Amino acid sequence: MQVLQGSLVALVTPMLPNGDVDYSCLENLIDWHIGQGTNGIVSVGTTGESATLNVKEHLDVIAFTVKHTNKRIPVIAGSGANSTREAIDLTKESKRLGADYALIVTPYYNKPNQNGLIAHYSAIADAVDIDQILYNVPSRTACDLLPSSVSVLSKHKNIIGIKEAVDDESRIKKLVQISQNADSNFSVFSGDDPTFMDSMLLGTHGVISVSANVSPKSHSEICYAVKNGDYENIKTFFVENQEEVYEFLLHIITLVSKPIEEEEADTDKDKETEKEVSSDEEKKPKSKTKETTKKTTKKTTYIYIIMLLY
Repeated sequence: MQVLQGSLVALVTPMLPNGDVDYSCLENLIDWHIGQGTNGIVSVGTTGESATLNVKEHLDVIAFTVKHTNKRIPVIAGSGANSTREAIDLTKESKRLGADYALIVTPYYNKPNQNGLIAHYSAIADAVDIDQILYNVPSRTACDLLPSSVSVLSKHKNIIGIKEAVDDESRIKKLVQISQNADSNFSVFSGDDPTFMDSMLLGTHGVISVSANVSPKSHSEICYAVKNGDYENIKTFFVENQEEVYEFLLHIITLVSKPIEEEEADTDKDKETEKEVSSDEEKKPKSKTKETTKKTTKKTTYIYIIMLLY
């Protein structure tokens, strides 16, 4: 098993205009990331359309990623779900398909308490013999896996780390302490791109990153420098490449939910409506409750707009 550390990309799943997975583009993305120094690929995480792909598509993308990566770098399969049984099934299939690790997000919407979270993760770890990484992102899931619960779960032989997306220095320090006190290897990965370097300086093992989709080499170089204690090189990197650093550390990631349209809207009617808005009304905050008669497909595509300050 390859060591999991450094810059791990939460890889996007490229889509064709009709909503199908673009496997040709996915193949190119995998090769590009490996060439740029990415240390691991998360396949079908939340950035990779896990919320929008059906089960077959989900597993097909993992299978393709595992096959094409061909052990060049580790593949971490996104196999979380708000149903414990579904998470177990996805994790079993991920192992069968050859994934090296599983990344399992906290159950969204259900809002379980800490005992419920411990029971959920313990059931998955008991059922599937694959190295598993906890994933805490309360801003998306509406539940928060606290360090006290992580400490309990870290004792399970199949739970080998956590992706922590909460920007809280005191929490990161607690998780690093849990890692240092663990009987076996337990790794901590930042899930917050703007602060991942600060987290690594506190002792985390790397980052599972969205912005690495567009700047993989920079992420990999910073991770390498921090893990090797090359602080002078980090300083030089910031001085000589300050603009580039701020581009990906201060980028804005906006998640847009955009239905795929089956029919075009009546654009002429929309334009006429817009002309009727008075100048006084234009000064007021515009309502977003405008009715629409557009038909949409079942699938919703999530588009990450990464606004770099180029």
